[in-house]
Amino acid sequence: MKPDRIVDFIYDEVAALDEMRWEDWLSLFHEEGRYWMPLEWKQQDPIMQPSLMYEDRLLLTVRVERLAGERTFSQKPKSRCHHLLERPRILSLGEGDGVCKARTSFVYTETRGDQLERYSGWVSHHLVEENGALRIKLKRIDLINFDAPFGNLQLFI
Repeated sequence: MKPDRIVDFIYDEVAALDEMRWEDWLSLFHEEGRYWMPLEWKQQDPIMQPSLMYEDRLLLTVRVERLAGERTFSQKPKSRCHHLLERPRILSLGEGDGVCKARTSFVYTETRGDQLERYSGWVSHHLVEENGALRIKLKRIDLINFDAPFGNLQLFI
């Protein structure tokens, strides 16, 4: 696996989010993919320890359908987001287990009406190849201020 392919995948993923192409973004997930936002620093277990979010493909699909729905009144006006990323750091090219790993520092901004929220941290991607395409097996978001009180995150970091 070439590192540039992984980097391009990560940039394309956040472009889909920033452009509100929810179905395109969801299609990047492996059938067993997970979206995880830990509640503790260096948390290792999303099942036995509480998390801010730990969503499988079904829950992600429900959220995407809600965001795309015309009768989602909590999204009037619609939320918008912007991801600012450092260049992803490649941690593994999948030697041995087939899982490519990358970690990316980010600043994420979400806005709706006159409300503006900003979050910073690191995103870890675990990617696998499936039928010639990369798919997200795990997207882990470690917020720098994970222990702060949060409003409602409407979109996806």
